[in-house]
Amino acid sequence: MTEIKMAASLRNPGIDALRGICIVLVVLHHVGMRIDLREGLLAEFLPRWVLGALIYSGYEAVFVFFVISGFLITSNALSRWGNLGQIKLRDFYLQRSARILPCLMLLLVVLSALHLLGAKDYVISRPEQSLAGALFSALALHLNWYEGRTGYLPGNWDVLWSLSIEECFYLGFPVVCIALRNTRLLVPVLIILALSLPVTRGMLAGNPIWQEKAYLPGMAAIATGVLAAIWAPRLQHCTPNIQPLTFAFGGVSLIAVLFFSSNLWANLGEALMLVLTIGAAALVLSCHWRALDRPSWSPPLSEVLQSFGRYSYEIYLTHMFIVWPIVDAFKAYGDPRWAVLWHLLALSLTWALGALLARYFSIPAQRMIKARYLGRV
Repeated sequence: MTEIKMAASLRNPGIDALRGICIVLVVLHHVGMRIDLREGLLAEFLPRWVLGALIYSGYEAVFVFFVISGFLITSNALSRWGNLGQIKLRDFYLQRSARILPCLMLLLVVLSALHLLGAKDYVISRPEQSLAGALFSALALHLNWYEGRTGYLPGNWDVLWSLSIEECFYLGFPVVCIALRNTRLLVPVLIILALSLPVTRGMLAGNPIWQEKAYLPGMAAIATGVLAAIWAPRLQHCTPNIQPLTFAFGGVSLIAVLFFSSNLWANLGEALMLVLTIGAAALVLSCHWRALDRPSWSPPLSEVLQSFGRYSYEIYLTHMFIVWPIVDAFKAYGDPRWAVLWHLLALSLTWALGALLARYFSIPAQRMIKARYLGRV
């Protein structure tokens, strides 16, 4: 029964909606850095600090993605093998490869071609960088380290920093689970890693790029999601009492970090990111429990966000292909007063591109790989 219930979290409307919010914030961030919402029509209706939070929360949104990823992949492993110590390495790695590699390889081919053609916004031009270096760092999962050492890559390459962190974690995660075998031994390791986030970020303050994109802070967020998945069935018997409190705590935590970070930073410092990851885990747990209690439950008016969430990986990898033309068009023809329309156009087109990529490429490729190597779709 637990195995069946854990599987329910893998397609959860609440979690999909949360992923949708995250990818929307990422897109708004990359558009908002270049088309400022605070100078447009919305500033007449919303405070500047609210608009600033909407366009400058992309980094925090990625850490929420890390938490969600840790929860979903661990839930999937528990539902399939029953115990993390029983993970089959071949199957685990093939599952990750089927999801990650098709889109990643296609993206790298396209980016390489655009660089070689000299396309504006796609050429790797820093003296210490090269196409070969960028390709190797993306495939060897250290693009974040490469940028920390050489500087930012063009925007379409830069988004791969988070993939380097996430996939490095998942290379080692099943090995550690099998080596420890007992979840009681694994949990303390994960707790230490999860709580290390403020410390590891604080230690890297001298290099802004590396502080943002280092391995350990991102892995700490993933570990928080893993812990939530491990504890979810253990706390399930008391969900009627704690589910509303968990949801409230998670919601308040995320709102506080996203909208009031400038006020809270003076008191909490780097611990503010820990508030974010723990709050995200609480929200994910709440959505998981709600779906178990009410299988037909869906957050009100969240269909659009759920759709963004389902295609979040494809949108994340490709959204800069939409952002650059939108920004160029705005500079040529746009009126700053109507900045919100350009943001809405960017969101619509990034969703469309992500949905098309998922429907006609990544989902068929994933099914083909699973059918061939795992014997299932």
